[in-house]
Amino acid sequence: MNIHEYQAKEILAKYGVTVLQGGVAYTPAEAERIAKGLPGTIRVVKAQIHAGGRGKAGGVKLVKSNQEARDVAKSLLGKTLVTHQTGPKGKEVKRVYIEEGCEIATELYLGMLVDRQSGYITILASTEGGVEIETVAKKTPKKILKVGIDPQVGMQPFYARKVAVGLGLDIKTGTGLVKFLLGMYRAFTELDCSQIEINPLVITKNNEVVALDAKINFDDNALFRHKDVEELRDEDEEDPMEREAARHDLNYIKLDGNIGCMVNGAGLAMATMDIIKLSGGDPANFLDVGGGATRERVTTAFKLILSDPKVEGVLVNIFGGIMRCDAIADGIVAAARDVTIHVPLVVRLEGTNVDLGKQILADSGLAIIPAETMADAAKKIVAAVKEAS
Repeated sequence: MNIHEYQAKEILAKYGVTVLQGGVAYTPAEAERIAKGLPGTIRVVKAQIHAGGRGKAGGVKLVKSNQEARDVAKSLLGKTLVTHQTGPKGKEVKRVYIEEGCEIATELYLGMLVDRQSGYITILASTEGGVEIETVAKKTPKKILKVGIDPQVGMQPFYARKVAVGLGLDIKTGTGLVKFLLGMYRAFTELDCSQIEINPLVITKNNEVVALDAKINFDDNALFRHKDVEELRDEDEEDPMEREAARHDLNYIKLDGNIGCMVNGAGLAMATMDIIKLSGGDPANFLDVGGGATRERVTTAFKLILSDPKVEGVLVNIFGGIMRCDAIADGIVAAARDVTIHVPLVVRLEGTNVDLGKQILADSGLAIIPAETMADAAKKIVAAVKEAS
């Protein structure tokens, strides 16, 4: 689960991480009122959407008066912001964050995530602040410092000092970074975060270490422990189809292709998407119905796939272990009776009760193209989609 910048900063501030004063506004009048209450003369108006690249897209503006804060807020609210992460459709700006300005001496990058290889929470740091870390990794990978935190000892000051030294900070600034990182780690572990990113992390001319931007992602599987965090969810920022899938405990991610996929098991789903690409097709989604999916969940999954107007064909690839092939077949038939199938459908079943499942599909009278292997299924759906178009 993602949250907005202003929400991330409110959370981090509670853990002793230094952030600038600011407030969220939904109207130009609110923006002006918030600006009046901030110290100094410089303000920054920031569009709040769940996407990076806001600054390059014109979503972050420096202003020098309260009236200018109002005017900029008016120009941003209701605007569709298109960044490299939103895709061409962009996202509508429904709120802005008004923040005090600061005198920046240095911009750095600081991130914290789980390293899947080591299993450690790992600090990523770089002198290349304000630049996407993917770009830094590609162009200048040596400028990324990685420090893994041994879970047996947890975050200790020596880890933070190692980061400070690696970034070339002096003793005074390094001491500030130690406090910053200790608070950041506490937030990460206590709230079950999957990622915290501070980009840029700035050193002010007064040697303060400040989070100028903040992004926090949370582990969805742990949200039941953090109802207060779950309440921060902004459903307007989420894909409506992904939101509907979550309500039915389906793991669904919308993609840009035209071949819908319904698979059980994340690994099999990834392999199915790969083999579709290998066969010259383009998957429209990742959809894992789970190992113990019910007939009702399969029916819902089928409806969800077909509700995507880009889908020109559907591939069902099921290995029946806990999930029986006859239950999958029943779900497909039930969905077909509720939803008009207007695209080619290829089904590959294997595993528990596979013969019964195939018989149910054969007796249904539906225009289903059977397949024996994954490769066979991928080739058939790609060919069927091309023929239909």
